[in-house]
Amino acid sequence: MKLTPIAAIDLIAGQVVRLTQGDFNQKKTYSSNPVSVAKQLEQLGFERLHLVDLDGAKAGKPQQLSILAAIARETSLKIDFGGGLRTLEDFESVLNAGAQQVTLGSLAVENPALLENFIAQKGASKLLLAADVRNGWVVTRGWTSQSTLAISAYLRNWLQKGVSEVFVTDVANDGAMRGPNFALYQQLLTELPQLQLIASGGIRGPGDVQKLSELGCSGAIIGKALYEEQVPRMRWIELLKKGVYAG
Repeated sequence: MKLTPIAAIDLIAGQVVRLTQGDFNQKKTYSSNPVSVAKQLEQLGFERLHLVDLDGAKAGKPQQLSILAAIARETSLKIDFGGGLRTLEDFESVLNAGAQQVTLGSLAVENPALLENFIAQKGASKLLLAADVRNGWVVTRGWTSQSTLAISAYLRNWLQKGVSEVFVTDVANDGAMRGPNFALYQQLLTELPQLQLIASGGIRGPGDVQKLSELGCSGAIIGKALYEEQVPRMRWIELLKKGVYAG
């Protein structure tokens, strides 16, 4: 298994921000120029970008499509985009703006038929399924609502519907810079060996990425660790020059 590091940019009001555990009251702003940040990430060696429209997530409608279009136009990054997508028209607008995938989380729990329709029209490769987890249960609505769905059974259901690539976030770890939930990812990969699992939340540096690769993860979303620069940029460059980690 090879792992692909994926850079993350979260957007509020056109600015690059990071939240701690999804809390809008724990927001830190890093840049007012997301296109420039995306270019810098590409120069470091990243090939994929996880772009999150936090305004859209609040509004229930994408708010940052112009930034998506600019990043797609000015970089060669493979972009997945999420935040406030509720309709097939929203999905189409995101793909037309330059994203290669739409990222969907809460909607997969609340309106699975819509996702099945999208998969039938566009193919599962256009969907990046997001699963947020707290204590083994799927949570939705910005982590404020806990479902009755156990994460393993939930993912197994979507695998049977053709979805293969999923990113899983342990919400207790996201933005906390205390390491990923390795035990959770090991459990999921053991139970669902066909899963292309992207780890998200808590990644501190290349050492965590290496361990996730060894577990068998196909990707790792890296956010705060890039912006806090607790890890020297050269460490990331060394990682990315390899293209991918071989697990």
